[in-house]
Amino acid sequence: MADKKWRFVGVSFDHIHLGDLLSMVYKHPNAEIVGLYDEQPERMTETARRFHIPAERLYTDLDTCLTDTAPDFAILCPATARHAEFVERTAPFNVHILVEKPFAASLADADAMIAAMERTGKRLFINWPLAWYPCHRTAKRLIDEGAIGDVLEVHYYDGNRGPLRHLADKQEVSEEEAERMRAESWWYRTDKGGGSLLDYLGYGVTLGTWFLNGRAPREVTCITDAPDKYHVDEHSMTIARYDCGLSCYETRWGAFTDPWTFQPQPKCGFVLAGSKGTISSYDYEPTVRLQTQSHPEGFDHPVDVLKSAYQNPINHIIHCIETGEVETGPLSPSLCRIGQRIVEGALISVMDGRTVPLPK
Repeated sequence: MADKKWRFVGVSFDHIHLGDLLSMVYKHPNAEIVGLYDEQPERMTETARRFHIPAERLYTDLDTCLTDTAPDFAILCPATARHAEFVERTAPFNVHILVEKPFAASLADADAMIAAMERTGKRLFINWPLAWYPCHRTAKRLIDEGAIGDVLEVHYYDGNRGPLRHLADKQEVSEEEAERMRAESWWYRTDKGGGSLLDYLGYGVTLGTWFLNGRAPREVTCITDAPDKYHVDEHSMTIARYDCGLSCYETRWGAFTDPWTFQPQPKCGFVLAGSKGTISSYDYEPTVRLQTQSHPEGFDHPVDVLKSAYQNPINHIIHCIETGEVETGPLSPSLCRIGQRIVEGALISVMDGRTVPLPK
């Protein structure tokens, strides 16, 4: 397989991350973009120009795209509420599928996606961009090595100025332009899976489940703040009760700054408390802060230099298929399903205004 050229199609530009993911494909020496699909042809134009994709490889019919291009992988970036629909439509074409976060709009949708792929024997990967940050990979390695004992608490805060304040590759959009786009954007429609909770809670609870070595909570409590003019939440707080105690997960659109430019306060990332120490792992930072029994005062630990196969999702899914490695981290549907159960519990808690048992 070392000489194989892996064929990728990009499906739906609802999520701006499709441009980022296709850029990774374009740069990979053993991968090529063989087609793009979107219901609105104008949304493909700039990406086709950037990556030299000919007009005959741009499709507004998904079946035709998948039939003509015969891809090995499909990257799906539709609105959250359509993840299950697109996986079920794409799976019969015998392709591996990478779905951009979040996993799904509901637990039922997540289960439908898993079932659709199980029928094909191909692999389903869920991409969480935070999973590739060297700081969080370093934190997981330290946990696995026993640096802080058993993880007892996960404290998570993450978000940005808002999903319309930037385009692919983090290109800036003015507040005025973002305000103009809100009226038409799926990000601000509940029926399309909009809101900060569905955008960012999955990050926290999926990586939190990873840090907790697959443990699931017993119950979930969530509250949200949804400005009247936007109709979806821009701020959410979720408390999960585990057998080992409480963890909290907070999502925020409207942070003072974007963390990839300047870390806002509170900082975006994770603080992990264990039985023998603590780790703080903040997005984009070159060190993690580690407290141990031998160093209770704490010290800065440099982040790991990641091997190529663990630097980004495209490198990784190609590596998994070429080597047969089974993904057990945040890309794994089984681990992501635990995170989806927590998200489902949070949504029910918001609707019912009460603490709820973790959905099964």
